[in-house]
Amino acid sequence: MSERFETGMKVRRSVLGDEHVDRAEAAKTPLDEPFQTLITEGAWGTVWASDGISPRERSMLTLALLAALGNFEEIAMHIRATARTGASKQDVLEAFQHVAVYAGVPRANQALKIAKETYAEMERSGQKLTAKGG
Repeated sequence: MSERFETGMKVRRSVLGDEHVDRAEAAKTPLDEPFQTLITEGAWGTVWASDGISPRERSMLTLALLAALGNFEEIAMHIRATARTGASKQDVLEAFQHVAVYAGVPRANQALKIAKETYAEMERSGQKLTAKGG
């Protein structure tokens, strides 16, 4: 594998956790392997690996973009990742408030609903939340 892939896998594991990445890797098939490589190298090995902004800021941006574009399927995964990126519940609320103003209240409302459900699941399972507002 390429150095970018190795970097991406390291960053992906640090943000999403070993358990999540191990599940995703186990589910990989020959059909989606090139796509998974693209995501690992591009999203994780390039964008998330950049030190241009902090993981906390990147997490907030990612959640806002997912919500603004209506890509709700990945919001819970990225809410769980906030325990590792340092984005607090307040940070997430602020990001979704921006979504409400600039992309629409219904999308922000749906994202916030998913966030609330995910935080509740995290608390029930004893998963660590970020210290600031978490």
